[in-house]
Amino acid sequence: MTSGNPLKLIVLFSLPMLLGNVFQQFYSMADTFIVSQTLGMDALAAVGSVGSIMFLILGLAIGLTAGLAVITAQRFGKKDEKALRRSLGVSLIIVTIISVILTIAATLNTRNILELMQTPPEIIDDAYDYLVIIFAGIGATVMFNYLSNVLRAIGDSRTPLLFLIVTSVLNVILDYAFILGLNMNVAGAGYATVISQLIASILCLIYIKKRVRILRIKKSDWTTDWLEYKEHLRIGLPYGFQYSIIAIGSVAIQITLNQLGALSVAAYTASIKIEQLLTMPLQTMGVAMSTFVAQNFGAGEFNRIKQGIKSGMSITLVYAAAIGVILLFFGRFLAGFFVEGSNAEVLDLADRFFTIQWPFYMLLALVLVLRPSIQGLGNSFVPTVAGVLELVARVIGALVLSDYFGFSGAVMSNPLAWFAATVPLVLSVYYTLKILEKEPTKRDLMLSLGSKTVYQQSKTLRKECTCS
Repeated sequence: MTSGNPLKLIVLFSLPMLLGNVFQQFYSMADTFIVSQTLGMDALAAVGSVGSIMFLILGLAIGLTAGLAVITAQRFGKKDEKALRRSLGVSLIIVTIISVILTIAATLNTRNILELMQTPPEIIDDAYDYLVIIFAGIGATVMFNYLSNVLRAIGDSRTPLLFLIVTSVLNVILDYAFILGLNMNVAGAGYATVISQLIASILCLIYIKKRVRILRIKKSDWTTDWLEYKEHLRIGLPYGFQYSIIAIGSVAIQITLNQLGALSVAAYTASIKIEQLLTMPLQTMGVAMSTFVAQNFGAGEFNRIKQGIKSGMSITLVYAAAIGVILLFFGRFLAGFFVEGSNAEVLDLADRFFTIQWPFYMLLALVLVLRPSIQGLGNSFVPTVAGVLELVARVIGALVLSDYFGFSGAVMSNPLAWFAATVPLVLSVYYTLKILEKEPTKRDLMLSLGSKTVYQQSKTLRKECTCS
């Protein structure tokens, strides 16, 4: 990532990740499709109703793994193998502890969580059966995401893809086997997902042990140095927090939808699956940008960071405009794949979902690309501010607008949240690019302060300018 054409590198690095993310999304989509076609609308609503709470719990841990991988990428860019392996050891301990805590807390409180979210009585039992299994498998999901992020941090985006292809096919086979063959209802979909994630984690561990020398941890790499843990938590926890506060907004929308009834839940579930699939390239570009920026920041290649951010923004904005048009005209048709018997009421609501959101996907593109780019610099402050603003806008939008506009109001909260998050991110990137244009002495100063945020770095630079 530290030499060659930035746009070409970012795109080529993104392609395997894009396919990988599509297959990872395929886990969830396979559950949704198979459940809807074999068990009916209530079962679909049950699986869909837990999506936001899954994102809330799993997002905290998965976001943490993404933040920890940023440190790995920076040390890889500096070509400091010993520090890289020490980072891996520290990260594995943190990930294990967080996974155990979340698994215990989530599984013991699954029913209480669903009741708190006002899950409709007709679907709460199925929702519980599915969700408690997913929570029990948190460790497998988190470990696979962490190992995948580590491989991507050192520039390998192909290996996680191969494992995802294998396990995605396995997921579909197990879905049908458990749901139809063993009559396990929605619980079967949960077991299929967890088992598939576990196998993907094992494959990653075997591959790293046998093929990736730089990631083989030695006894001397395990450390009890609190400063190492503090540095990793300083980057990792804000990542996880950002995922969580975004998820809280999704929970607010889900509570609103639960109050509107099972049809609204089913329509939103089908629509969001289509949206997530088509916006996957934007998320993939964001991950690629984070790795690109982190590696080049570690290597001191600041001009390349500037070129990469500008190129990434340009290509994603064009793509976002295109998918907006596609969803406007074909969203209803696509949602039909997840709606049993082409239920007209559900499809009408899905069509309304896309009609409201299609002009605003360019805002979503900016959020998904700029936030990881800023995080790649080690800046956790601005993305956290953006996440808080996004949360406030989404919660207010969901709770207030839904009172006046029903289902449409709940949907309106999404563009409102994207706009709120975009403002601080755009301002931060603009200011950061200005900093990166400073003369070489100030660039060297930024490199030496690589563990600090861009905000802190800019204050140091201003003081230096004042003194001189």
